[in-house]
Amino acid sequence: MSAPGEGLEPADPVTGAAKLPEASGVDLARVALRAAKEQARARGAAVQQKNQARRGGGLRSGARSDGRDPLPLGSAINRLITERGWETPAAVGGVMGRWPQIVGDDLAKHCVPLRYDEDPAERVLTVQCDSTAWATQLRLLAPQLVARLNTDLGHGTVRMIKVLGPGGPQRRFGPLRSPGSRGPGDTYG
Repeated sequence: MSAPGEGLEPADPVTGAAKLPEASGVDLARVALRAAKEQARARGAAVQQKNQARRGGGLRSGARSDGRDPLPLGSAINRLITERGWETPAAVGGVMGRWPQIVGDDLAKHCVPLRYDEDPAERVLTVQCDSTAWATQLRLLAPQLVARLNTDLGHGTVRMIKVLGPGGPQRRFGPLRSPGSRGPGDTYG
């Protein structure tokens, strides 16, 4: 056991605080060396920032991936679609490409999707058929087809299918037509 007061620094008679030992030459050298290292580190960081700014901002590709690394084409396209908010139009475009698988080969031979109106109030898929019989058939199948498309694309993507019948011949105006004529249909009835 030690005697009372042993191992403690003598107290300062004025403040009553314990006296710290005087710094020796080695301790002063360590403090000076630490300060010099910190100053050198700060100067080096400033020079490095200046060089990076001169070389283009200091953006470098390293071992880890970042937004500037090359991507596979599929990933790049998916990223672009997501960033631009083109998910629904891209999905509907995929439907137009897979039309025979969705509606069946027989119907796909006679009915072709033309366009999709993506207005949130509308969301109409327009389909044109090559005969009035197939247009009638598609009108009868429209509710089932809308349900199948919404299952595939997401709920509410397609609200209605607008079916167009076969288009008539184009109306041309030429030297042998009378003014105001509607074409070949004008002579009937």
